[in-house]
Amino acid sequence: MTFTGFGADASDFLSGLAEDNTKTFFEAHRDEYIASIRQPLEDLLGEVQDTYGPGRVMRPNRDVRFSADKSPYKTTASMWAGDVGGVYLSLSATGLEVGGGLYDPSRDQLARARHAIDSRPLVAKHLGDILGKLTRSGFEVAGPSLKTAPRGFDRDHPAIELLRLKHYAAVKRLPPGAAPDTIRATWTAVLPLITWCSKNVGATISPS
Repeated sequence: MTFTGFGADASDFLSGLAEDNTKTFFEAHRDEYIASIRQPLEDLLGEVQDTYGPGRVMRPNRDVRFSADKSPYKTTASMWAGDVGGVYLSLSATGLEVGGGLYDPSRDQLARARHAIDSRPLVAKHLGDILGKLTRSGFEVAGPSLKTAPRGFDRDHPAIELLRLKHYAAVKRLPPGAAPDTIRATWTAVLPLITWCSKNVGATISPS
C-alpha cells in the first residue's frame, strides 16, 4: 500500500502508552497500533527498499534484560533501510526524526572513515560540505563527537572536527503529521551523505 503519513491516532496511541506502559494497555489497543503505526511504517519501508536497500520496522518491545527500567514497550516507533548507510525514521507522540547516513559505525568502518578524512583532503572537504549544507537546512549531525582528537591523530589536524565524529549521520525534526513528500524529500537530502559513506567507508568487515 502507498504510505499516506501518520495521523493523530498514532500520537494518541504513543501518548497513551507512555502513561500506561503495560501489556494490558498494549493488547487492548493492538489494532490501533497496527493501523496507525505498524502498517504505515511497513508501507513506507516497502517504498524505499528499492532505493536505499533492505531494512526493517523495529519491534515495539524493549530489551529489559540489563535495564533497571522494566517498561515492556518503547514509546517511539521506528524503521530504517540501507546497506552501508541508510535512511531512518522515528515517530514519537510529539514528532518525527527523519534522516540517514551511517550511525554507530563498526570499529573497522570508523578506522576507514578517519583514514579517508586524514589522507584525502578533497574527500574530507566533500564530507564537510555535505554536513554544512545539511545543518544549514535544519538537520542535526548525530553525536556526540569525541571531545579530543582520536588516538593517532594530531589535535591541530585541519580536519579535526570531522575526525572527531563518531557517527556520519544527520536527522531533521518534523511534526508528527508531516506530509509523505516532506519525509521523502528529507531522505533525498541525506543521499549525498549516504553516498559518501558507501564510497569511502564501505560495509563492515565481519570477524573471521
